[in-house]
Amino acid sequence: MKLKVKNSKGKETGREIQLPKDIYSIEPNEHALYLDVKQFLSHQRQGTHKAKERADIVGSTRKIKKQKGTGTARAGSIKSGVFRGGGRIFGPQPRDYNLKLNKKLKKLARKSALSLKAKEKAITVVEDFEFKSPKTKDFIKVINSLNLDSKKPLFIFAALNKNVYLSSRNLEGPEVITCSELSTYKILNAKQIVISESSLEIINKNLAK
Repeated sequence: MKLKVKNSKGKETGREIQLPKDIYSIEPNEHALYLDVKQFLSHQRQGTHKAKERADIVGSTRKIKKQKGTGTARAGSIKSGVFRGGGRIFGPQPRDYNLKLNKKLKKLARKSALSLKAKEKAITVVEDFEFKSPKTKDFIKVINSLNLDSKKPLFIFAALNKNVYLSSRNLEGPEVITCSELSTYKILNAKQIVISESSLEIINKNLAK
């Protein structure tokens, strides 16, 4: 699959790039995609949720009433979860949501996601570009010139492009990341992938190993 390289003004440069078939034209593995996205979302959770159970409540341990003869259920402690102010029964406790996946599966998921985007013709390759100063107006011009104003684009650069990143930060749809931040979730979550030439080489090199 060949893609024409465009510049930041949306014009074709006259160059074409061949996308490797073993990365951008494979049969997507849905289970690998599911696991990798599940891991990404799980790692966003802190796991610090905590509810007080019966043992965590401060209160009297005196038996509330006699065991028999009241006509109601037995009650041994005011801290019981059936009483107001008592502990929560089976409440959430701190836990680790980390999910371990092997590298081959994660690589397969990344290839599957890129293959889906390539099949949808949702990948654009652009020349490397920079801004002299952070200006949201300049970044909007790039988006409009590439016809991405309503497509929730994901811009991928080889290294941190500070001025471009700061220019995009006030906008709700677009996202600017580096190759090291690329994930299956981010690829699938975007409607259009915009890859700089230098970052495309790094992505292809990492996924070809």
